Amino acid sequence: MERITSPEVLQKEIDVQTKALEDKLTGKNLKRAICVCAGTGCLANNSKAILEEIERLLKQKHLEDKVTINHVGCFGFCSQGPFVKIYPEGTLYHAVKLKDVAHIIEDDIIGGRVCEDLLYVDPSTHQKVAKQEDINFYKKQVRVALHGCATINPDLLEESLGYDGFKALKKVLTEMTPEEVIKEVTDSGLRGRGGGGFPTGRKWAFAASVKSDKKYVVCNGDEGDPGAFMDRSILEGNPFDVIEGMMIAGYAYGADEGYFYVRAEYPVAVERLQRAIEDMTKVGLLGDHILGTNFSFRAHLRLGAGAFVCGEETALLNSIEGQRGMPRPRPPFPAIKGLWGKPTCVNNVETLATVPYIIRVGAAEFAKMGTQKSKGTKVFALGGKINNVGLVEVPMGTTLRTLIYDIGGGIPGGKAFKAIQTGGPSGGCLTEKDLDTPIDYDSLLAKGSMMGSGGAIVMDEDNCMVDVAHFYMDFICNESCGKCSHCRIGTKRLFEMLTDVTEGRGSEKTLEDMEYLATVIKGGALCALGQTAANPILSTMANFPEEYKAHVVDKKCPAHVCKKLMAYVIDPNKCKKCSLCARNCPVSCISGVPGKEAYVIDQAKCIKCGTCMGGCRFGAISKE
Repeated sequence: MERITSPEVLQKEIDVQTKALEDKLTGKNLKRAICVCAGTGCLANNSKAILEEIERLLKQKHLEDKVTINHVGCFGFCSQGPFVKIYPEGTLYHAVKLKDVAHIIEDDIIGGRVCEDLLYVDPSTHQKVAKQEDINFYKKQVRVALHGCATINPDLLEESLGYDGFKALKKVLTEMTPEEVIKEVTDSGLRGRGGGGFPTGRKWAFAASVKSDKKYVVCNGDEGDPGAFMDRSILEGNPFDVIEGMMIAGYAYGADEGYFYVRAEYPVAVERLQRAIEDMTKVGLLGDHILGTNFSFRAHLRLGAGAFVCGEETALLNSIEGQRGMPRPRPPFPAIKGLWGKPTCVNNVETLATVPYIIRVGAAEFAKMGTQKSKGTKVFALGGKINNVGLVEVPMGTTLRTLIYDIGGGIPGGKAFKAIQTGGPSGGCLTEKDLDTPIDYDSLLAKGSMMGSGGAIVMDEDNCMVDVAHFYMDFICNESCGKCSHCRIGTKRLFEMLTDVTEGRGSEKTLEDMEYLATVIKGGALCALGQTAANPILSTMANFPEEYKAHVVDKKCPAHVCKKLMAYVIDPNKCKKCSLCARNCPVSCISGVPGKEAYVIDQAKCIKCGTCMGGCRFGAISKE
């Protein structure tokens, strides 16, 4: 691609690449096109080998001139990957394995016949579905932040330009003043998608009001919530969109330099983002006098070491500067005094990915989606005890019931829904009574949870909510930076109390002390990590008081999860005296006489590993 030196050259390139991509997807170029998912989930499930095998067979059968092949970003429906999509028909094949490649090439590409056995089967109708848009998982989704993911090759700037890329940048540089850009983002109602929900336009306005010889934009890609993969998937699927959003932010409040802070555990996202920055620099979309204007901008990439606290913006800034990742007291806020003491706006990946869409369609159109105070869409990583695990983008105001049952497909095995944890370790657990709650910032806060960055972990009847709180508190203790005593000491004491509860040493006084300490930490910790650390405890205590009571009064775990409070027992009436459980026991704690007397478990020696129960073919062993 030639250097893009003016708005006219950019528009010409956009027109050329838009037609090329349209011709590819519609078959007007007289070629078939194969797209293979190359998101981290599918790559872990062998999609790279699948793509290479497709390339090998196409070459072997001399079809290179008749078929194009691309890798694309995440399709979202992670539990059904790897995906292969065939254009122009739009046929979507799911759960593709290496052995299926020859089948696809022979029957579909050469023979023109759909591979029926690789189509998704709707679990409610048992009908095969060939088109992505006809699958229930996708029907209620709207892709804004995920624009281009699963459609374009994230390694090709040309395909980004062909899919609305940099139209928004061209518009702001040629038609809008910085003040007009801030007003447009403010009028859209966009709020930060990283968890806090602060109005993006207002944050930019603060930075714009400060006079300084240098300003920065920082993209927070340090996604640390357990089970969250929204930002990773956006960066893997369309890094150009996020870079464009960063540049628009820089233009809006006078920054000429940006930093992407992405955790090193995201190697695919890091590689694609670095390549995108390099390619944009080569053609002049990053650097000095972009599109022949007075606007200059450079982007850099910094890798995080995986510290959860570096998701907090001031700790993140310290890390970029080479200091230990610990939060700073606020005020002053980063928009006034941030990176190296200069005005800095820290925006999450999803926030910046949404900005180009707002500029392209206008604030009013964007604001049509969502609720009165929460506009637009939100991306969620839906996981846990759910049939349709994956990446979901829905309009704000969508209910939890719709998310879990219509899109998520309900709970596996017909189990009963128990709770959903939103907002990661900083969030809270919502229950059956909350299922009709609209998903927006204020509604979730009112229910004792929060939006967070978008993690959504579903739990069923087999989960122990005390154990869930114990898991999150363990995580928080490990991730505390230790700067303030409320978090450093307080969360450790909470974890110890929870451990006592799960191991049968707790009392009702323990619960009272936990609740008191939780409120003290919430009000006194320095940063959001500590201030929200107790949310899982407070929400589970409020919603599941009977479980906590069972642990401290009855010394029982109703869900049979907490090992110190449960036991494996053998029903003598069901025992076939086969001795299989005794032979499999790793600590030899099961005794009996083969063929003569029922076997029994010595509870003092039992390590609660479950090997006996898993191996019994007669259902004679159960938990109690």
